[in-house]
Amino acid sequence: METTVFDDLESEVRSYCRNWPVVFDTAKGSHITDIDGKKYLDFFAGAGALNYGHNPDALKRPLLEYLARDGITHGLDMYTTAKAEFLHTFEDLVLKPRGLDYKVQFPGPTGANTVESALKLARKITGRESMINFTNGFHGMTLGALSVTGNSMKRGGAGIPLVHATPMPFDNYFDGTVPDFLMFERLLEDAGSGLNEPAGVIVETVQGEGGINPARIEWLQGLEDLCRRQGLILIVDDVQMGVGRTGPFFSFEAAGIKPDIVCLSKSISGYGLPMALTLIKPELDQWGPGEHNGTFRGHNPAFVTATAALKEYWADDTLERGTIAKGERIGAALGELAASSDSVELTPKGRGLARGLQFSQPELAAKACAAAFERGLIIETAGPSDEVMKLMPPLTITDGELEEGLGLVGEAVRAVTEGMSA
Repeated sequence: METTVFDDLESEVRSYCRNWPVVFDTAKGSHITDIDGKKYLDFFAGAGALNYGHNPDALKRPLLEYLARDGITHGLDMYTTAKAEFLHTFEDLVLKPRGLDYKVQFPGPTGANTVESALKLARKITGRESMINFTNGFHGMTLGALSVTGNSMKRGGAGIPLVHATPMPFDNYFDGTVPDFLMFERLLEDAGSGLNEPAGVIVETVQGEGGINPARIEWLQGLEDLCRRQGLILIVDDVQMGVGRTGPFFSFEAAGIKPDIVCLSKSISGYGLPMALTLIKPELDQWGPGEHNGTFRGHNPAFVTATAALKEYWADDTLERGTIAKGERIGAALGELAASSDSVELTPKGRGLARGLQFSQPELAAKACAAAFERGLIIETAGPSDEVMKLMPPLTITDGELEEGLGLVGEAVRAVTEGMSA
């Protein structure tokens, strides 16, 4: 099968397929296979939507059984057995063990949908319009989510001014030369600063699209403390880094903070099915009926696979411990790769199984990803200049597959850096 039909009929907005110009057909575990039978090791994992890999049997079986018995597929926000079982399981396996008390909102089924609902609710609660976001943050492509996103190319696509949001420096933005939150807090307290009084703050604990930038634990704790003192709603966008990507189920657990609102999507369904959650502290659940809705907020097959995923992977800490160990292995491998490069400066970054290798010559990251694809590895770039090679394999990847992938990463990096001048 040729790609002509895509070139002829699909919009020019398509992007990932330009980097991986083959026609894919099947996928299982950590591999994707094209129509010619070539297998590719997946270090992309659906941009974080496939934390448990492709077509995991423990999720596929209950999904097929549910569909075979004509279980409800589309239900808006009607009560269904699939939704009830998910809520019970989520409370028992995720919220209660972590001492978290949240109401669960089902917005539309994407990451941008949960971010939009979080921003709207923060403004409704406080009566204020402005939001605080952070440099290099990414929160989605709809107008509200885009207004709190940093990337200039993505913001430029809006076609209108993106207002009611003010960026502040993310952790280590000034390379440690400026105390944490000095600018932020001074502007909040200075009656002459001109800063519109914000409703809240939205933050990623590890910036994914922004370049795999992890915030320090103490920085996150300081941010929560600032929000409490200043009366700001703290929103954690855990769309890409939640559901175990950094190790714990929530990426903020290591910091011991308890956000007011949490945004989840991507891997919450466990199977790559569209689903999103907005978690809200009970006292902040001030929505009126139907005040925020969406036709596909009740995608019941996703409830089925999400429930199965929680039971399979979160009844104990096996997956969490495995993710942390595998992440440390990637960190060590990237460190060795960086230390051995005498021509191009390489900087390892990340936490858990969200890892990156930053190139001092930004254009080399995309070349390294292309070289990896030629060798049978699917991997993407991240960062404002696409300067980071982004490693996000499934959390369920085997040790053997991980070593294979790291070997391919090393080959690809050396192929584009050897012989370069520093």
